[in-house]
Amino acid sequence: MNRQERRAQRAEGNLDTKGFLDVAGKFIDVANRENRKVPATELQMAFLWAAARYNAHVAKAVVEVENHEEFVEHMVKQYTEMLRQHLADPELG
Repeated sequence: MNRQERRAQRAEGNLDTKGFLDVAGKFIDVANRENRKVPATELQMAFLWAAARYNAHVAKAVVEVENHEEFVEHMVKQYTEMLRQHLADPELG
């Protein structure tokens, strides 16, 4: 995909890898700011709860998932893989 195609995709609200990481970075920035006042052990649960709440909204109201258990299994697999990748990252910590 060339630069013009990437810009067109972003204009339509689609994220390429850089856009995805930029958005994810904004959530990490919020977490880091909140961590000045809130212990990380509590903050991680607040973010996990918020992610679950938002994903449930997307499942029900946006993509209108019929089989909730299949969606849950899919999301658990996605989260598990992401968490394993981050735990294996030697630059994290």
